[in-house]
Amino acid sequence: MTLKKIKNLCIGLPILLFMVSCSKEFLEVDPEGTSLEENYYKTAEEAYSGLVAVYDVIGKQAKGFENMIALLNSGSDDHYCGGGSSSDGSQLQVFSNYTISESTIAESYWDDFYQGIFRANTLLTKLPDVDMDESLKARYTAETKALRAIYYFELVRLFENIPLITTPLSTDEYYTVVQADPSEVYAQIETDLSEAIDDLPVTLELSSEAGRISQGAAKAVLGKVYLYEGKNTEAAEQFADVNGTPGSTSDYGYKLLDNFSELWDVDNTYNSESILEVAYTDQSNADWGNWGWGDDEGNSLNVMVGPRGYVRTSGSTAPDYAAGWGFNIITQSLYDAMNGDPRFDSTIEDLQSYVDAGEVELEESYQYTGYYLKKFMPLNSDVSTGGGASVLNYKQHTYMIRLADTYLMEAEALGGSGTRAQALLDAVRARVGLPSIPVSTDAIFNERRLELAGEGHRWYDLVRTGNAANALSDRGFVAGKNEILPIPLAELENTLLEQNPNY
Repeated sequence: MTLKKIKNLCIGLPILLFMVSCSKEFLEVDPEGTSLEENYYKTAEEAYSGLVAVYDVIGKQAKGFENMIALLNSGSDDHYCGGGSSSDGSQLQVFSNYTISESTIAESYWDDFYQGIFRANTLLTKLPDVDMDESLKARYTAETKALRAIYYFELVRLFENIPLITTPLSTDEYYTVVQADPSEVYAQIETDLSEAIDDLPVTLELSSEAGRISQGAAKAVLGKVYLYEGKNTEAAEQFADVNGTPGSTSDYGYKLLDNFSELWDVDNTYNSESILEVAYTDQSNADWGNWGWGDDEGNSLNVMVGPRGYVRTSGSTAPDYAAGWGFNIITQSLYDAMNGDPRFDSTIEDLQSYVDAGEVELEESYQYTGYYLKKFMPLNSDVSTGGGASVLNYKQHTYMIRLADTYLMEAEALGGSGTRAQALLDAVRARVGLPSIPVSTDAIFNERRLELAGEGHRWYDLVRTGNAANALSDRGFVAGKNEILPIPLAELENTLLEQNPNY
């Protein structure tokens, strides 16, 4: 879907688009008829529906086959793409082996985030004239700006050279859009987040507001943005507010969980370590006709990382995993790095050991190593019993940002040295029973690899530290090219957009 098509979808069609379903508790809105966009946004209820639609795009982290975590894992040294064969999930395979091109990249990595931006732009244009409580209007505005910033941050990191659009455009304008300097995009992201923070709530009422953006979440995102820009002083300041005293409860109520494994308990949602959490549900009744079109609300990553053809033999004591598609296979490199680490058992499942013991039968995935991403592997007890296709209706939430991540980012922003950086690193290690080691940039990035394995952070960490070409040389990674993705061919046709260098 090109920019032009998204424009027509988001603005020209009836407002039914803005009445999409969403898995987060606070976003349960029932569509009741349609109204043309020009007559919409007259009431607080209609504004709320518009906000629902802006939030819905954040689900791309683990929703649909072309989700962000599966993509970013596939391109890192911690995972192979896997799947059924070298052609299974081609949009992931070409990123994993660095043959990706303008004609093989999945367009949704561009389209979906721009769809969220266009929804945000429309809502921000309409909100000033909506007849509603001013404090509520300010909050909706802040949430919309924060979401727009998040979507632009995703795009500028993936593609670098992207259009910066902050208002709804006419049809003709879409043919003349040009790319902005990345510094302009980052400046807009900073502005949106900075303007949003004061009008966001410090804490959320989880019974009715779970999944919404809070002050702490916006500060964490802003800190991450500053860090990626190399503005370490500003980044450390934002993270310090979010993190508070390492190991204690921060002013925003964040605290490391005592038990690392509890992070992956499917029912332990919105816990004290969660800063920005994306919710999924097993109640959407999504079927194959919904999948990938934005109206499915299940976690697709779950079935993707599950073992293919998994069956326990009679009397087996092996975990009762649901069969899946065998993507994001763990590499020997990550296995060796984590072997002996207390987080291993919550991160990696060595299924080959069960096969060798005769307790399990399975179909070996492409690039099979025997090691699977346990953090997201579903059990049969997690399988939906509702309507639709059960494999498309898993409910495990994902963390876009959690406290251990912000601890390590603050330590990095502090230059990997000093008393506070040491305390931040120590807190992450102490939580899993590991002793203190001298803080350094290398120690921090090694800790990030072990703590955040499989959560979609490793590829960006390799790229932004300049280590991707070395770590991924055997995959075909080319320095000066593969740090960013090619712009999809459909976006270049009949537009003024230019392809990224060396593609």
